[in-house]
Amino acid sequence: MDDKELIELFFERSEQAISALEQCHGAAAKALAFNVLGDMRDAEECLSDGLLAVWNTVPPTRPRSMRAWLLTLTRNRALDRCHSLGAQKRSSRYDTALDELSFCLPDTETAESLCEAKALGEAINAFLGELKAEDRQLFVRRYWFGDELGEAAAALGMTPQRASLRLFRTKDKLKRYLMKEGML
Repeated sequence: MDDKELIELFFERSEQAISALEQCHGAAAKALAFNVLGDMRDAEECLSDGLLAVWNTVPPTRPRSMRAWLLTLTRNRALDRCHSLGAQKRSSRYDTALDELSFCLPDTETAESLCEAKALGEAINAFLGELKAEDRQLFVRRYWFGDELGEAAAALGMTPQRASLRLFRTKDKLKRYLMKEGML
C-alpha cells in the first residue's frame, strides 16, 4: 500500500488505517525504538504510541511520507521514554551513538538553547545536503536511526572499518563546518 492510500484511510477514519500502517512501516519503527531503548517491550509500546500519534495527527496533517512521519513520532516517544527511565542510568546503543556527536549537542533545555538547537539542526541539515549520498546515508543510519556501526555498514555494502573511517571523517568535516558557521 502506498502513502496516498494510507493517508486516505486515515482521512476516512478507517479502522484498517493503523493496521495497514503497522504492516507497511511498523517493523522499521519498532527497530528504531529498540535502537534507542534497548528493550523490545519498550520498543513495542513506543510503536503503539507512535501509531496512536499518527491516528491523532492525520488528519488534519497530510504528511509527505507516512514512513517518515511514523518513524519520527515513534522515535520521539522512544526518546521521551528513555529520558523518563533515566537515560544516564541505562546505557543503550543510541546513547553510544549520541556520545560520538557530543561536540555539537546542546546541554540544557532553556529557551535560548532550544533556539540554538533549532539553528544547529538547520546547519546540520545543510551540511548533510552537501555530502555524498553514501556518506549521508551512513551518518543518518548511525546517528538518527541509532544503527550499530556494523548494521549501518552492512546495509551500505561496506566493512565496519571503512564505515568507521568514513564516519570519523564526516564528523570531523561536520565539526569544521559548524565552527565555520559559528555554531561551535
